[in-house]
Amino acid sequence: MADKFKREVTLGLVVGSRQFFNGAPCIKARNDLEAQAARLGIRTLMPPVDATVNGAVQSRDDAKLYGRFFAAHKEEIDGLVISLANFGDEIAIIEMVMAANLGVPILLQACNDEFDKVDVKSRRDAFCGKISVANNFYNYGVPFTETTSHTSDLDGEEFGADLDAFSRVCRTVRGLSHARIGAIGARTAPFQTMRYSEKLLQAMGVTVVPVDLSEIIGRAKALDDNAASVKEKLAAIGGYGKIDAHIRPEQVLKQAKWGIAIDEWMGETDCDASAIQCWRSLQDNYGCATCLSMSMMGEKLMPSACEVDVLGTLSMYALTLAAGQPAAILDWNNNYGYDPDKCVGTHCGNYPKSFFGDTPNIGELDVLGETIGRDKCFGAVKGKVKAGPMSFLRFSSDDLNATIKAYVGDGQFTDDPYGMDGGIAVIQVKKLRQLLKVVTQNGFEHHVAMVRGQVAGIVEEAVSRYLKLPIYHHNGEAVPTLGLKAFC
Repeated sequence: MADKFKREVTLGLVVGSRQFFNGAPCIKARNDLEAQAARLGIRTLMPPVDATVNGAVQSRDDAKLYGRFFAAHKEEIDGLVISLANFGDEIAIIEMVMAANLGVPILLQACNDEFDKVDVKSRRDAFCGKISVANNFYNYGVPFTETTSHTSDLDGEEFGADLDAFSRVCRTVRGLSHARIGAIGARTAPFQTMRYSEKLLQAMGVTVVPVDLSEIIGRAKALDDNAASVKEKLAAIGGYGKIDAHIRPEQVLKQAKWGIAIDEWMGETDCDASAIQCWRSLQDNYGCATCLSMSMMGEKLMPSACEVDVLGTLSMYALTLAAGQPAAILDWNNNYGYDPDKCVGTHCGNYPKSFFGDTPNIGELDVLGETIGRDKCFGAVKGKVKAGPMSFLRFSSDDLNATIKAYVGDGQFTDDPYGMDGGIAVIQVKKLRQLLKVVTQNGFEHHVAMVRGQVAGIVEEAVSRYLKLPIYHHNGEAVPTLGLKAFC
């Protein structure tokens, strides 16, 4: 499993209070925050309760104390959760954020007033205080994430869902802004659509690590047939899917060595994901396909895209970070009859096996195999993608506008039949034709990443608010703006 998923998300917790409001709820707020985080498996950091009055931030001295504490843990903290137990002190909160100087996502929550506790001694007024804190964030250029409702109960299901989503935003931001992607081999010559800018990627924190295909082929050829790693990989392949009966043992052996060579190189270079030259040099000069190895890496949350599609890999990785599930790369490939909201997504056989409803079949590449010979094309994972909710995403390198751009949305895999070989997914997206116009009119590629679950909102929040990249959220709720240029 990739390192980005071994490490827990760590959130700094802050309870804000204003001195002349009731401070008693602050202790409960701390406890509720910690309980929700523990339930979700989120690690938390916060100064001890006796470090400040009521364990809250309500003065400039408190702001300095919390700022120093969080700054000392800067390498650990992925995001801040700021809860206003009452109106809160807007100056203390913003000075704490500026002193900590973490540059991480922030979730701003305000507690509900109870209908029967709005007397002078019991009222909270966090509904109003949140607006004041948000005003300071706006003017200081501090981006932050909203809760579903303007105010909420810290121990409620709604805030629990908000906290879970926010932790995924933090993981996505952290992962994308420090990603290392292996580019294995040269771009497939017929596909100019796979071109990209390493410099634009580097500007957003993504490092591309290139390697010549011949180096990986050389590694694979040098492996001993009886090496322990080879035997282990052969066993893993045997348990991964049903291998076609006519496949010869030496074909599986080649595939196993190829997979080991990639695994070793990825580990040595500390890469999180990869994009591979999948045809046809590998088939002609080594004698197997690479889809199976890509599928197996994807199943371990280390996505791999075909045709050295580095931006496709980045799209897969973002979805994997947001969902915590394996992602796949597909072609927007076929119409589904005359249904305007359905289409067919295909690829030769690189989907992670959890995409399929049944145990996948492992055979040869179909289209390429018919052209160059099936005997050197073993390693395609085939099957019908099982029905269920999904999200899709595509990053693209727009060199003409000097930016990385994207589109994202939610849809469904359906159980509709389709008689085509390879990896097949029947896809349903509301207003699909409108989406396809966005794709074609904005120069996006034919590849698209998909993942099980629906995380489009999480991806949009991470990409637009914190990574500052343009993104179109298909069927998403537009956030009203005044058309002004704000700092954040």
